[in-house]
Amino acid sequence: MEKQRAAEQAQSELAKANKPAPATTTPAGSPSTPAAPGAAPSVNQPTTTAIVSRDAAISGSPRIKIETPRLAGSVSLKGARIDDLSLVRYRDTVDPKSPAIVLFSPSGTSEAYYAEFGWVSPSGSSVKIPDQNTVWQQDGGGNLTPDHPVALKWDNGEGVTFRRTIAVDDHYLFSIKDEVVNSGSAPVTLYPFALISRHGTPQVSGYYILHEGLVGYLGDQGLQEYSYKKIAESKSVNFKVTNGWLGITDKYWASALLPETSAALQARFSSQLLGTTQTYQTDYLENPQTIAPGSTGGTSTRLLAGAKEATTIPGTKPSDSIIFNAAEYWPTSALAPASPRELRRMSPIITWSILAWT
Repeated sequence: MEKQRAAEQAQSELAKANKPAPATTTPAGSPSTPAAPGAAPSVNQPTTTAIVSRDAAISGSPRIKIETPRLAGSVSLKGARIDDLSLVRYRDTVDPKSPAIVLFSPSGTSEAYYAEFGWVSPSGSSVKIPDQNTVWQQDGGGNLTPDHPVALKWDNGEGVTFRRTIAVDDHYLFSIKDEVVNSGSAPVTLYPFALISRHGTPQVSGYYILHEGLVGYLGDQGLQEYSYKKIAESKSVNFKVTNGWLGITDKYWASALLPETSAALQARFSSQLLGTTQTYQTDYLENPQTIAPGSTGGTSTRLLAGAKEATTIPGTKPSDSIIFNAAEYWPTSALAPASPRELRRMSPIITWSILAWT
């Protein structure tokens, strides 16, 4: 009962945090403060400050380069966000020398779109936690590549150290492992969260059979699809589930949060108007962790961000001809030959992306 009450309070506080800020000048790229106890914060676009160029936003914070056969970009050490991604195998035009397709861009730009991960504290807690303005330090050096994960850390100065390891494969899958080391004298309670935020309504194809917008497979509540118009009208939709994923999909590109299949989630689709900009967010909150003095807490999740490329599900015979997008990532151990119905049950992301079964 106490856990349920705390969760309800967290959602209530999150709703307050999601309201547009008063019409005051905010530094470009500065998000709202995650004051929500035990809830994924809403990260807001500036309401009155002029939009900055993508290049200016990227150069405005220290970064770690991302280099893979399919992706180029960077991780911002400010907020430890993944907010700069281009798809190097896809171009704006048929000219192979034209710019690569841009997927993610930092907050403060005209088409901000990014992923963020972290921890929030319960109401009344005085523990300092990293937020969107925190500048992390890289532990070691080097770029983020399929062969070289990167490690980040931030010390709150009160005996609690936050660590993050980010890895990426040679396709579009990021793995994020967070740890909290409590070297203090008192226990620390924190909620893990993850979010994908998009600022501005993108142009959509408008095909009846093609979904573009917020999407997820949320446990026993199944496939959930909210167009940009539908979620703008609904404002916020909440789900309490286990074994789910959620994200944002375009016609050719997509991003999705893929937490551990055993994680109990308070998942949410939401939209709000900030100034004249409509924003969209998918996020989830996991159950709280209490980390005793001398102990370490942790959580792991994944982010899929890239092109919806079709391939064959690992573990199937070529004759099965299951054509899909991105299903190889969720999880490969579950993707044995099966009927479409069984595949939907075992591997939720396939429901989003099956194109054919022959």
